[in-house]
Amino acid sequence: QVQLVESGGGSVQAGGSLRLSCAASDYTYRTYCMGWFRQAPGKEREGVATIYRFSGTTRYADSVKGRFTISQDRAKTTLYLQMNSLKPEDTAMYYCAAGSTTGGGCYSSQSGYQYWGQGTQVTVSS
Repeated sequence: QVQLVESGGGSVQAGGSLRLSCAASDYTYRTYCMGWFRQAPGKEREGVATIYRFSGTTRYADSVKGRFTISQDRAKTTLYLQMNSLKPEDTAMYYCAAGSTTGGGCYSSQSGYQYWGQGTQVTVSS
């Protein structure tokens, strides 16, 4: 069973920074892709960033490009999301997810991810 445990959420003022972490219990074909998704109240869950753990290839939602950075540690056991220049519209529950590849990369949609963490709240005040 793959386990994902997030940490690092919290409250911050607009313009501030937070770093989320996700400890992953597995590094196999089942979890070659990992990503961060978020869901704000009353909205659908959306993709924020993904990483193909084998190559380190990353993809970002347009809304966070240039502000957020997804990365992994050398041992490939922990996923990070560095969030800078935070905006009130970044307020959401953030989820770490893992899944297998498309064959050459990672899915951008949540439907491509089979394993999910419990979520960590990020609140940005204006």
